Amino acid sequence: MPSLRLVIISLGLLALTACGGRAATTPSYQQELFETGASPFARNYDATVNETCEAARRALLSQGFLTTMSQPDTVDATKNFQPGAETHVVVSFHVVCTPGENATNQSIAYVNAVQDGYALKKSDTSASVGLSVLGSLSLPIRSNSDAMVKISSETVPAGKFYDRFFNLMSHYLNTVPRSAPVVADEVKSKPLVPSLIVNSPELTPTPIVVQSPAAATAIPASASDAAAAASTPHATATQ
Repeated sequence: MPSLRLVIISLGLLALTACGGRAATTPSYQQELFETGASPFARNYDATVNETCEAARRALLSQGFLTTMSQPDTVDATKNFQPGAETHVVVSFHVVCTPGENATNQSIAYVNAVQDGYALKKSDTSASVGLSVLGSLSLPIRSNSDAMVKISSETVPAGKFYDRFFNLMSHYLNTVPRSAPVVADEVKSKPLVPSLIVNSPELTPTPIVVQSPAAATAIPASASDAAAAASTPHATATQ
C-alpha cells in the first residue's frame, strides 16, 4: 500500500505543477504592437483628400453599403447580413482621408471595419386568470417576446478584406474624372480715354424742362376767372 500512496501523491503533485505552470491568457489589447512600418489599415494615393474620400464612397456604394455620413474627409457606411434565421451581422465602415507627404496631390486613406453580431433572444411568459363565476377554473395565458440582442463586436482583422477595398478605391480613382483648376491668362487693364462730352462745354447737352400737367391746367382756369370778373361791372351799369 505504501507504493499506491506514493503514486497518488505523485499524481497530485504533477496536477498542481501543470495548473501552476499554465500561462495566463494574454488580453487582446496587449497584442497591439503600434509599429512604425506600413499599416494594413492605410494606403497612400496620388490624389487629393476630396478625391480619395469620393473614391471610397463610390467603392462602398457599389458593394451595397449605405453611407450614413459623408464629409469631404470622412465616410461612414453600414451593411446588414443575415447568416442564419436567428443571427444578424452589421458591418460598419469608417474611412478617414488625410493629406500625404505632398498635401497638394497626395493623400492617405485610413480604413476601419467593425463587425457587430446579434442573436435572437426568445422569452416566454405565462399567466393564469381565475373566473370566480365558474368556480375555480383558471385559463393559462402565454406570450412570446422576441428581441435581437447584441452578442459580439469585433474589428475586422487585417488581411485580404482591406486589400480588396483598397484595390476597388484605386479603380475608381483611375476611372472617375477628376476636377482640375483651369489655368487662366493674366488679366491686363489700362485706363480709359477721358470723355469728350464732359470736358467740352459746346457738346454738353441742354436739359429739357418738361411742364407738369397740373401747371398746364391751372392757366386756363385763371383766364376764365379774369373774364368773369370783367363782365360783372358791365352788367351792373346797364341796370
